[in-house]
Amino acid sequence: MKGQLDVETPEEYLAQADEARRPDLIALDALIRETCPDFEPHIRAGLLGYGTYTYLCNGKPKEWCKIGLASNKQYISLYFCVSDEKGYLAEQYREALPKANIGKSCVRFKRLEQLDLNVLKEMLRKASTMDFSI
Repeated sequence: MKGQLDVETPEEYLAQADEARRPDLIALDALIRETCPDFEPHIRAGLLGYGTYTYLCNGKPKEWCKIGLASNKQYISLYFCVSDEKGYLAEQYREALPKANIGKSCVRFKRLEQLDLNVLKEMLRKASTMDFSI
């Protein structure tokens, strides 16, 4: 998976991320930590993750991050690995983030300035109350 770095700490991830994207990643990291103070930052599968939830995989409990941050070759990916009865959180905000490329649980963009920070804060707050239920 792109965006994965061979690091052990969030600080190492930010330090080793692409130099051109590093300021945006640092700003996003600060925004996530401020908006979701109960989400412990960690490295999960080479990505910068925040918060955790447990799911079953082949009958065994596994942990994954609720929010993930990655610097990919062409863009920054912000993963919202949460859902509710309305569906995946990222998809619920497709119209509110018209300059981003939105997948089921991923918001992809080239520069942080392409996103409405108020919408992003709303998504982060909502993610802090959700789990993955689909």
